[in-house]
Amino acid sequence: MCYGQQRRSLSPNRPSRTSNALAVNTLRVRLAETEARLERARAREAELTRRLEEMKRFVSVMEILESYLKQKFLQQQDCVARFFSSLPAK
Repeated sequence: MCYGQQRRSLSPNRPSRTSNALAVNTLRVRLAETEARLERARAREAELTRRLEEMKRFVSVMEILESYLKQKFLQQQDCVARFFSSLPAK
């Protein structure tokens, strides 16, 4: 009889099966939400990485174009300078 009474006096301190099941369910829901957020974050990271690589390619093309245009400008500048230097002085 003492054992049974002692056991009943401890049980209010322990969570019931219902509260344990509720806590487990709550944790499962939170885990699912966290996994969904993680998946969205990974998708966002993949999209940003793709866009970054696209921008890097664009910058590379622009640098090539800039170099080409500088070279053409210097060639034209040289041609104009030679043209004016070949004119007779007045």
